[in-house]
Amino acid sequence: MNMLEIKNVSKSFGNKEVIKDLSLKVEAGSIFGLVGVNGAGKSTLLRIIAGVYEPDGGSVLFDGKNTLTSFGVRSKISFVSEETNFPFGATMEALRGTYENFYDFDRKRYKELLAIFGVDEKAVVNNLSKGMKRRVSLVFALSTKPSLLLLDEAYDGLEPLARYKLKIILADLVADGTTVVISGHNLRELEDICDSFGILDGGNFKESGDLISAKSELNKYQIAYEDEKERDYFENMGFDILRFEREGQVVQMVVKGSQDEIESALSATCPLLLNVLPVNFEELFIYEVEGGDDNVG
Repeated sequence: MNMLEIKNVSKSFGNKEVIKDLSLKVEAGSIFGLVGVNGAGKSTLLRIIAGVYEPDGGSVLFDGKNTLTSFGVRSKISFVSEETNFPFGATMEALRGTYENFYDFDRKRYKELLAIFGVDEKAVVNNLSKGMKRRVSLVFALSTKPSLLLLDEAYDGLEPLARYKLKIILADLVADGTTVVISGHNLRELEDICDSFGILDGGNFKESGDLISAKSELNKYQIAYEDEKERDYFENMGFDILRFEREGQVVQMVVKGSQDEIESALSATCPLLLNVLPVNFEELFIYEVEGGDDNVG
């Protein structure tokens, strides 16, 4: 129930292929972090999932039903776009009426969210700031009791307190079984709430899966020796090195693979110092997409 499944989806605009034969499964009650450089296709993919764009090939299923053709399943999906466009002169009350016609709208939840995000129900929405418009979009999206919530650049325009409130709301939704796909540029914030991820690059996922498991496959070390060690010394040991830096006798490198095996091999080289350093989501993204540049001192 409530699983999102993307099957061999492709999408082009003119001669530009944005999404290329992409497949993915997001488990029910999961928060999936969708990341990538600008122009990687994050917004396009979210619009395809929401049924706003029709894919050139493949399909998107939610709860086993096609999100493009099934109105029943589309009414369970809330999509907060990066662009906050509202009808000219529309008030919160007018917009509420529209949402009540198309969704299972929870008016009690709506009132609670107005208070949480500090939105005036009498306000003319287009007169509000960018951050307040983002709050308006969130109020309506969250009031529809979505089974699938799609957030494009979710934190854009929100100040720290509103971001914090949104994190708490998302945690509560997931506890109730809602599936969330969220894109963003601030990977440190996404790391706080996401349990799975996908890095879009070149129209497909360069890496995806469980976030904790993926980070555990990246191992960052600071090592000191009596003499200077070059990169090829470690590559000859069979290490998959994503980044290598040396300053004199001190080496810092990121190696992909089993932590136990790597540390055992490094310990056998009799270093003067061997420190294990933490790897975060931002570093995972950089190492997977850019591969890291050598900086040998």
